[in-house]
Amino acid sequence: MGVSRKTALPSKGTLARCIPEQTLWGVRTLKQPWRAADLDKIFVFIVTAIATLGLLLGHAAAGPPFVTDDPEPVPYQHFEFYNLSLGTAIRGDAFSEAPAWEYNYGIVPNGQVHIIAPLAFDTQAGSYGYGDTELGFKYRFIDEDKNGLRPMVGIYPLLELPTGDETRALGAGYVRAYFPIWLQKSFGDWTTYGGGGYWINQGADTVNHDYWFFGWLLQKQVTKQLAIGGEIFHQTSTVAFGATDPVYTQPTTGFNIGAIYDFDDDHHLLISVGAGLQNASTTNLFSWYLAYQVTGAGVFIGGNGPGFLPSQN
Repeated sequence: MGVSRKTALPSKGTLARCIPEQTLWGVRTLKQPWRAADLDKIFVFIVTAIATLGLLLGHAAAGPPFVTDDPEPVPYQHFEFYNLSLGTAIRGDAFSEAPAWEYNYGIVPNGQVHIIAPLAFDTQAGSYGYGDTELGFKYRFIDEDKNGLRPMVGIYPLLELPTGDETRALGAGYVRAYFPIWLQKSFGDWTTYGGGGYWINQGADTVNHDYWFFGWLLQKQVTKQLAIGGEIFHQTSTVAFGATDPVYTQPTTGFNIGAIYDFDDDHHLLISVGAGLQNASTTNLFSWYLAYQVTGAGVFIGGNGPGFLPSQN
């Protein structure tokens, strides 16, 4: 699956997309695959814990709609197109991208190109306009052993171009880059994936510094059309978009719960909501993601490919 990922970096009153992703590198080695009953118990525990934390915080609540990414690219000579809205709120400010458009294309076997073109809005600055452009390339170099324990593994470097106006709080004002590695394993109706990597975040004449981002997710295919999942992520301390207030350098940990609904093979609805568990007031009081996705063969919609609306059959 193709996925867009920007980090949620609060600046002096400005937020950007969260790319969170947390680490579960210490995976226990099993002699036998997990049983479905065991995974059911784990899933119930995680969802219950997330829901309880969400209630305590006063909030409700592969790849999109989550910030944790996966190593699975779009199939060769197929595409994904998202019309999406996302955002994050902190104390006294909120930043959103609405609408934004994401396009992924399987340009080579096991590899996809990626772009996000957003319109951004910052409530404190009262600004609305074109934000920073995201480019990326995902490549899967190890495939999953469906009968064993070997996971799928891939890389997904991203480049954030400073196309947004920094003076209007619509962008970082300098180039940023992310270098993550992702793992994924499926067990029947269950899928788990995650990983993380290093962000290059050094703007000229700013006090910004590089940081790490990690995340992990567990998802279940509940019905033929509906999948539900939950994730937890962590980002190390940083100074975002030139902010000098130490409050914005704090690390952040958060969660999201979300769902993917398939209208048919080519049309999908994706939604998630979440909040911070660490330094939430300055990093992530509440965040959301909502998208309508169209997938299909070819470079884009048209010809014999899918249209923008679900079929009526």
